[in-house]
Amino acid sequence: MKILVTGGAGYIGSVLVPQLLQEDYHVKVYDSLLFKQTSLLPFFADKRFEFVKGDIRDFSLLQESVKDVDLIIHLAAILGAPVCNASPVLAEQVNVQGTINLNLARSSSQPIIYASTGSNYGVVEGICTEESPLRPLSVYGQTKTKAEQILQESGEIVGYRFATAFGISPRLRLDLLPNDFTFQALRTGNLIVYEKHVRRTFIHVRDIARAFIHGIKEYDNMKDNIYNVGDESLNATKEEVAKLIHQKVKFYLHFADIGSDPDKRDYEVSYKKIRSTGYHTTISLEEGIGEMVRAFQLINLDNPYINFV
Repeated sequence: MKILVTGGAGYIGSVLVPQLLQEDYHVKVYDSLLFKQTSLLPFFADKRFEFVKGDIRDFSLLQESVKDVDLIIHLAAILGAPVCNASPVLAEQVNVQGTINLNLARSSSQPIIYASTGSNYGVVEGICTEESPLRPLSVYGQTKTKAEQILQESGEIVGYRFATAFGISPRLRLDLLPNDFTFQALRTGNLIVYEKHVRRTFIHVRDIARAFIHGIKEYDNMKDNIYNVGDESLNATKEEVAKLIHQKVKFYLHFADIGSDPDKRDYEVSYKKIRSTGYHTTISLEEGIGEMVRAFQLINLDNPYINFV
């Protein structure tokens, strides 16, 4: 089977591609390399690996690139509320129009497994399930919701609404809450947390990649459905995340009374539906934080504009 991964050189894709190759799939990555990342360099020696440098907004190149693939994993997006709020036109072009382009370019025999987000829900009362209404508050959530609905209406899809990702990837992201908290604690020795009571739900990036492998293998049983992807054991407040880090690192921790999350995510999520298909996460929040504590001590990600020796 040959699989196209849009955005395959990003945070998730850089973990997913080696898992796909390990499963003996042929992999074609379509990525614009917006961040000049080189995370996929080791795989160019593998004859099962192909790379197309392309923008999801380039319909002609996208149409040519999908011709010979059996299944598509759609990761390409402008990710996160801050960057989407800062560049709303770009977010609309990539997240929505890019998905429209991909949907038009594929044939009816080419399934898509699509990476969506829990940000689509907005404010939720009680336990969040796949039937909870979608009320996205940020540009990020709004554009991802539109893209998800476009694919749902077309059919032949599996949609994943992921919890907040965390953990080490060859294309590292430090804007994700557990990653950011851990890095700040190690690098500056200080961490200020606002809205400590806010409850979020998390999933390790390797478990995200595993979810796509699971979706490929179970596609016939899962198709034309949307799934929350994560695990109830990784529902945690910001205070609980900070204290997990504090158990492993000595730093000054302060809980502040100002600041707010633009997505207003403060709820517990049910993952019963995805679990019923046989999928389970494997990496706990504590394990993932421990991994980052060890890794962040070995990499130099200095900010030259802070007074820190």
